[in-house]
Amino acid sequence: MVRPKTKERRGHRTYHGKHKNARGGGSRGGRGDAGKCKHHFMRSILLGTEMGKHGFIRPHSQDMDVVNVDILDQMASEEGKLDLEKIKVLGRGRITKKLIVNAAAFSVVAKRKIEAAGGQAVII
Repeated sequence: MVRPKTKERRGHRTYHGKHKNARGGGSRGGRGDAGKCKHHFMRSILLGTEMGKHGFIRPHSQDMDVVNVDILDQMASEEGKLDLEKIKVLGRGRITKKLIVNAAAFSVVAKRKIEAAGGQAVII
C-alpha cells in the first residue's frame, strides 16, 4: 500500500521537500527593515514606522559666521560701535581703535585684544 503525500507533509508549515533556495534573506525581500521605502512600502505604512530624519540636533553644532579682529577696524562706524548678531569674533590680526563690539560670541584672544585697545566685548 502506498502512503499518501499528505501524511508526510503534516507538521511542516512551509517546506515539504527542498528548501535550500529559500534559506537567505532574499526570499523575504531583505532582512530586518530592508526596503521600507521601496518594495516594502505598504508594510511600513501599515506598521506605522516613520520615515525620514529623527532626533535632536545640538544648537552649538550649527556653524556660525566668523569675523577676525583685523577687519573690525574697517567695519566700525565713526562712533566706534559694532553690532554683529549671529557672528563670532576671532582673534587674528591687530586692532587699533577703541571699539564697543556686540557679538554672539568671542574667542579668548579676540576679547583680550579688544579690551587691551580700550574697547568692550559684549556678548548678545
